[in-house]
Amino acid sequence: MSDSAAALQAVLAAKPGAVGSALPSAPGVALYKVMGKMFAILTQKGEPSVILKCDPQLVEILREQYAGVGHRSHLDRRFWICVTLDSDLPPDEIERLVAGSYDLVRSGLTRKQKAELEALV
Repeated sequence: MSDSAAALQAVLAAKPGAVGSALPSAPGVALYKVMGKMFAILTQKGEPSVILKCDPQLVEILREQYAGVGHRSHLDRRFWICVTLDSDLPPDEIERLVAGSYDLVRSGLTRKQKAELEALV
């Protein structure tokens, strides 16, 4: 595992209520969810990357600004971006995008789920 992937794995796991699980069908890939809703997919095989939910207004701006931001999944390209970890995107910007993805997913939780999450913290 690269240093950047290990550091990002720690950031993802530190989010309140975040649960990471490996995909048995895809070695080196882990899904991160909050209250059962996915907010990140970390890929450690090959070129390490993370797929994150993103504000649709930022998606195109990020893709134009950084070569390391693209789309590499079956998820809706209007809302999800793929960030190559060892690219031109600074690590603190990647962490900001992780926080944004987490917050977007958390804001879509039901009141009951939000209450359960608050009880965990």
